[in-house]
Amino acid sequence: MNIQLSEHFNYKKLLRFTLPSIIMMIFTSIYGVVDGFFVSNFVGKTSFAAVNFIMPFLMILGCIGFMFGTGGGALIAKTMGEGKQEKANQLFSLFIYVSLACSIVIMILGIAFVRPVASILGAEDSMLDNCVLYGRVILIALPAYILQYEFQSFFITAQKPQLGLIVTVAAGVANMIGDALFVAILQWGLVGAAAATALSQIIGGVIPFIYFSRKNTSLLHLTKTKYDGKALLKACTNGSSELMSNISMSIVSMLYNVQLMKYAGEDGVSAYGVLMYVNLIFLAAFIGYSVGSAPIISYHYGAENHKELKSLLRKSLVVIGIFSIAMLLFAEVMAKPLAMIFVGYDQELLKLTLRGFSIFSFSFLFAGIAIFGSSFFTALNNGLISAMISFLRTLVFQIAAVLIFPLFLEIDGIWISIVAAEIMAALVTSLFLIGKRSSYHY
Repeated sequence: MNIQLSEHFNYKKLLRFTLPSIIMMIFTSIYGVVDGFFVSNFVGKTSFAAVNFIMPFLMILGCIGFMFGTGGGALIAKTMGEGKQEKANQLFSLFIYVSLACSIVIMILGIAFVRPVASILGAEDSMLDNCVLYGRVILIALPAYILQYEFQSFFITAQKPQLGLIVTVAAGVANMIGDALFVAILQWGLVGAAAATALSQIIGGVIPFIYFSRKNTSLLHLTKTKYDGKALLKACTNGSSELMSNISMSIVSMLYNVQLMKYAGEDGVSAYGVLMYVNLIFLAAFIGYSVGSAPIISYHYGAENHKELKSLLRKSLVVIGIFSIAMLLFAEVMAKPLAMIFVGYDQELLKLTLRGFSIFSFSFLFAGIAIFGSSFFTALNNGLISAMISFLRTLVFQIAAVLIFPLFLEIDGIWISIVAAEIMAALVTSLFLIGKRSSYHY
């Protein structure tokens, strides 16, 4: 039985509704990690470093999918909560068409500028060539990649989170099989890893587009629409926090790579790559829950159901707290097995990675608060506060920490800076949640 956005949500129902999006985000992160596994073990650590070096740039180019998905999804859910279903479908169609047009332009620019960007960041010789090779193959599928992330949010808004999960799993399985075939068996190297990822993105973006283009049983479908500049601006404002978060995270990752090249060379970049793979998977649980619960929050905000809104916030903070403790414990226990998967062939690199693991895993205690808080304000259609939380968490605090701590603690300072930034972001988010209680009646 489908759970309706208009229902009252206890813990069981809330977890049932958000579980598909949690699994969806985790699965998306896992199959991205598969690329790293095959490249590291079958191509070599220089190629592995190159993938991690250029990936932040590729993530920046694809992040408008997050912006339209979360910001547009919040506006669509609020519109449905107001009882305007036809208008909701028009907005949904507008966001898809506009993002698709933007993605084609971004793809062309990305292919043209990937080499100078990699060079400016410090990639040289074979590492530079590997960055360009991997990046250009991935960028061919950029429009589908942007749609994939956008539809992950819209599936939830359309009350079809399970279908979104099925599409994500299909894309992930295609990536894993593609990596095994192209990299391990056919030995296509970096081209094979990039082709496998591009294939998965095409599946994840095209199948939902076809589904929503046809008659379906969800709350949303693609239809004729008209230009609505006010709605586009509102969606971009609502989703600016997710846009900022992804751009900032990518910029910070580039800065981390520069710092790591300075203090530890290619081994430092590779070790950071392993930590970020695990970080992506763990944070995906927070992101998945936040994305999954956002349409519920938006709907009840639009319906002015203040009692349910208060209940949703209280339950969400409890869930996030439990997730945080479980992730810290799991990361500390599984540090060596996880590191062995990627860099077990190099003892010095393994030692460096384990040292980073033992420090940065404490960031999981605090990261969920800011991630959910930002999404919560996006769902309330307050893009400004949401963007401020994301901006401070993913850019200001991270940059300040990674520039200051290594001056005194060198390589350990880089790992500590991740934890410090998350603590500061959690404090700021808590202040915003307390300060806006009376405004939104939660």
